Amino acid sequence: MNTRVDTKSSILFDALDKVFENKIDKARVKLTALFIIALNQVRTVNFERLAIAFDHSAKKDSSLRGIQRFIANFDLQYDLIASLVSSLLPAEPPYRLSMDRTNWEFGSKNINILVLAITYKGIAFPLLFKVEPKAGNSLTQQRINIINKYIKLFGLETIDCLLAGREFVGEQWIEYLNINRIRYHIRTRNNFWVIIPRTGRRVKASWLFNQLKINQFKFHENIVMVNNALCYISGSKVFDKNGKPELQIIISFNNPQRANTLYKERWQIESAFKGLKSSGFNFEHTHLTDPDRVQKLFALVIIAFTWAYIVGIALDKIKPIKIKKHGRRYKSLMVYGLDYISNILFSNDLTKLKVCCGFLSCT
Repeated sequence: MNTRVDTKSSILFDALDKVFENKIDKARVKLTALFIIALNQVRTVNFERLAIAFDHSAKKDSSLRGIQRFIANFDLQYDLIASLVSSLLPAEPPYRLSMDRTNWEFGSKNINILVLAITYKGIAFPLLFKVEPKAGNSLTQQRINIINKYIKLFGLETIDCLLAGREFVGEQWIEYLNINRIRYHIRTRNNFWVIIPRTGRRVKASWLFNQLKINQFKFHENIVMVNNALCYISGSKVFDKNGKPELQIIISFNNPQRANTLYKERWQIESAFKGLKSSGFNFEHTHLTDPDRVQKLFALVIIAFTWAYIVGIALDKIKPIKIKKHGRRYKSLMVYGLDYISNILFSNDLTKLKVCCGFLSCT
């Protein structure tokens, strides 16, 4: 007979144990459950605050040492996290992927995370990521490694297209995407030179689209060469963050007619970064600087982030989020779910917690 008294962490442990299917030992799963429960309560990755919220009888200092050992020694299987996130999303492949970086400084140290995510209804879900202790743009080989890992896990056929900003250009990178026939819509710099292969004419990218008016879109019908890589090119005139007009020029593998519409989904990864940081779990509050430890912490936060979102989806079907006058939701689905999970954790409503955990274990 089962005489175990359910606790918040034991309920989440049961759900996660089903998800990981004995691929992670139970002691590690238990610590993962404790960590995520605490993370949803305090909404920060600060270890001292997490230790206070740990759902067991140990004192704060003991919990703090346990968290530190966990992050230092846990050999986390990142492929399992990626598979978990993809299995939980209501979206079906092929997926629109977005690649971007998030970065911040802690003292004199730079934390830089390259992320590949699935875009879905206003937000993106990180699947694969690489932490680097440096400032500046990602390296081409890092991007290639992440895409290769994605293809190994999910298959090339599950990629609808890849969306990325102006950082993600370069001859070797675009050549890699072209060779693998990965559809993409990537913003390029306006001062890049464009060669028209049929005529050999060489012009600035901005020259092709400088007659556009605000909200106008135009695509070049023939293949061009940008940065020594063959692609299609299109452009539109939009307002920048400061309300000033600017050209938005996009290179594409194919279908330049839809480039402008599809590229607009790229901002969803910025919404994800906001949810992982200031609007949700305050990831930038970590004092960790070791890349391996930051990467483990990021993976754990992604589990909590995805859980909150799918709970938010379910809640929105029962009690829809209010819509503001400008047409946006009063709060995001992720924050809606996170607020709900936090409230039931603080109220110790184990019945509702079991329902929420059921979304993770797909039961």
